[in-house]
Amino acid sequence: MAAERNHQIVQEDTAMDDLIAYCGLNCAACDAYLATLHNDQALRERTAKLWAELNNAPILPEHINCQGYRTEGVKTVFCDHLCGIRQCALKRGAATCGNCPELETCPTVGAILSNRPEALENLKKQAIF
Repeated sequence: MAAERNHQIVQEDTAMDDLIAYCGLNCAACDAYLATLHNDQALRERTAKLWAELNNAPILPEHINCQGYRTEGVKTVFCDHLCGIRQCALKRGAATCGNCPELETCPTVGAILSNRPEALENLKKQAIF
């Protein structure tokens, strides 16, 4: 019951556009967001293990709590402190990488965009120039 209330609160408070990360990935499909939304400890543990391996960083299950990358509220330790894409966008004052004139040639976001074409589509939908 508490998980259902949490899901409803997060959905009501979070506009869909806010669930698109700076890089264009959709937070609504992110395991950290889903683990937080559903208070799913097993998913937190699997996600922490995978992210620790992928990023060669000490990411623990308790770090896997996120209410959305560009929303107010808790974020994963990776998104809040380790993500170079987020740091760049904040430094430039960009709402997302879709607002950056260097989007198509940027090596920082390039790895995401080359592996996840839907991220580029999300950014193009949100770009405001």
